[in-house]
Amino acid sequence: MIYSLRGKLTVKELGFAVIECGGVGYGCKTSYNTISRLGDIGSEAMLYTYLYVREDIVELFGFADQQELNCFKLLISVSGVGPKAATSILSDMTPEKFAFYVASGDSKSFTRTKGIGAKTAQRIVLELKDKISSESISGSVSGDAAAFSASAASSDSVSEALEALMVLGYSQGETAPILGKLDPSLSTQELIKETLRLLSARKSH
Repeated sequence: MIYSLRGKLTVKELGFAVIECGGVGYGCKTSYNTISRLGDIGSEAMLYTYLYVREDIVELFGFADQQELNCFKLLISVSGVGPKAATSILSDMTPEKFAFYVASGDSKSFTRTKGIGAKTAQRIVLELKDKISSESISGSVSGDAAAFSASAASSDSVSEALEALMVLGYSQGETAPILGKLDPSLSTQELIKETLRLLSARKSH
């Protein structure tokens, strides 16, 4: 399995990039968001990858960060959503917004992507929100996570932020202690952004 690629960027087009590693060029289909984050031709680039195999189709998809890769995997798990539709959706929205739309049940925002109709958009929200709610969100908590319970009880935005962060692949154990210390009056998107910033700061130390 190809987990990631790091090497020289030799091709950069809308929705497609080639990274040369050890003399081999790996072509990756990707979102416009990832393409916009890649450097100039000839510079070093790194992508997290997903190898899509179906019958006679073998395609490699690459993403600038694990959050976008997680969103891609979730999208293609939805019935009727293939990799092309998934990358189109992720070209129109950041992983944070994707997670927010799912957590808040906003299917209408997905219909802004060309080729995504109302029924498909509703299915995305329904199936993915069900997957998140099936996780142990409401399990027993202790320590710092207890503060989260108090905040969530009085703030829909906190519980929506937790669900959104779980869509992005983070566990309750990672995010609940941080959310519990943030101002519950902040909007869901502000809570998501601040939690991601603090998680990133922890990993860099």
